[in-house]
Amino acid sequence: MQIIKDQQIIDDTWQYVADDASLVNGDICVSLARWQQDKQLLQSHDGKLGVRIGPADPVADIAADLSALQLVELDFPDFADGRLFTAAWLLRARYHFQGEIRATGHFMTGQVFYLSKVGVNAFCPDKTNDLPVVLANLHDFTVSYQNAIS
Repeated sequence: MQIIKDQQIIDDTWQYVADDASLVNGDICVSLARWQQDKQLLQSHDGKLGVRIGPADPVADIAADLSALQLVELDFPDFADGRLFTAAWLLRARYHFQGEIRATGHFMTGQVFYLSKVGVNAFCPDKTNDLPVVLANLHDFTVSYQNAIS
């Protein structure tokens, strides 16, 4: 599978591991609930670690753990919920997270420019055919009225 990261289409090396699934080798991402429950076990995992958060998950719940994480996935259940824009901004501006912040789920391709302005640097659209459109939309505007994280 391919994604966009740092404005390039690349192969995705990450696997999302569901809460009821066994851990796998390699780079894995887990839900916030699983991270909180199995943190000690996960920190001994051989591979990079990521946490997936949804709109209702407080970013502050992972703030102390960000140094152990290389990825934070923002899982958009639908395009009308903007709380994850704030989560991305908080990760970069308040908590100084330097790792990958990835939008996944049901975001609209027209939102990627704005997501990039609040710190999202990777995008995993539902349809791989949307990758060129998402990449093009990162350059929708040349002027911003607001300050940007990136």
